[in-house]
Amino acid sequence: MNKSYYNAESNLIAKRLRQLRKERGLSQEELAAQLQLLGVDINQPLISKIERNRRFVKDYELACICQVLQVSLQELLADFYNPAES
Repeated sequence: MNKSYYNAESNLIAKRLRQLRKERGLSQEELAAQLQLLGVDINQPLISKIERNRRFVKDYELACICQVLQVSLQELLADFYNPAES
């Protein structure tokens, strides 16, 4: 499988995902459970890998994460759009 990276990172949301998840009082298991209710095949270890920037995020996962956390895509990608503020 051909993998590509952005500045040696696997995804753009690692740090922000952890921050937003914690702000909402969700554990990694709770986030995974809510994503599973939306049909996303994901579990706590995969959430951990995303937050540690060790796993790519699929487009439908990104959309569903936004839905669960009740944020816009731009808010989830805030570290990318505003790197000086992160």
